[in-house]
Amino acid sequence: YWALSTLGKAWNARIVAPNTVVSGGPYRFIRHPNYLVVITELAVIPLVHTAWVSALVLSAMNAAVLVARIKREEETLFSIPGYREAMGHKARFLPGVF
Repeated sequence: YWALSTLGKAWNARIVAPNTVVSGGPYRFIRHPNYLVVITELAVIPLVHTAWVSALVLSAMNAAVLVARIKREEETLFSIPGYREAMGHKARFLPGVF
């Protein structure tokens, strides 16, 4: 909710160049907090019901989709004036790690 509410009207399911660079909220720490939430949900929620096979399969499928999507999305975002300066030094998912 924090990531989505920070993006506000800038949130979009499509890959488009937004008018502004959002660097507040959780975006102060990492470039893709919303994806981090989805990654965590797909890995953890099945484990609540001890469905470890589902957690592994869903996580692998999600990783395959996200690798391609994030590559295309970052190409678009880094073309926006000011994005590289505001976000280029931040990790994608874990501050100081990746």
